[in-house]
Amino acid sequence: MSDPNLRETIKAMMVENLMLKVSKEEIRDDMPLFGPDGLGLDSIDALELVVSMEKNFGVTVPNSETAREALATVNSIHDYILSQRAAA
Repeated sequence: MSDPNLRETIKAMMVENLMLKVSKEEIRDDMPLFGPDGLGLDSIDALELVVSMEKNFGVTVPNSETAREALATVNSIHDYILSQRAAA
């Protein structure tokens, strides 16, 4: 069930769906997605990211607390997707 290119797929989805001004190659796996020290995403981006994750990976983010943890970095999104797939 593990996808060896899942992190790359997540980055491509983010660049395309959030209309980021950076390439997927510029997004580090451990880069904070929110706040001034990272990619600088905002709450609208978070909502779009949740919708994109559901559409592309079939996983839902049930609440804002889960979202805060799951959407912190590409690594955390990756781990969240795998954990949700394993639980399904």
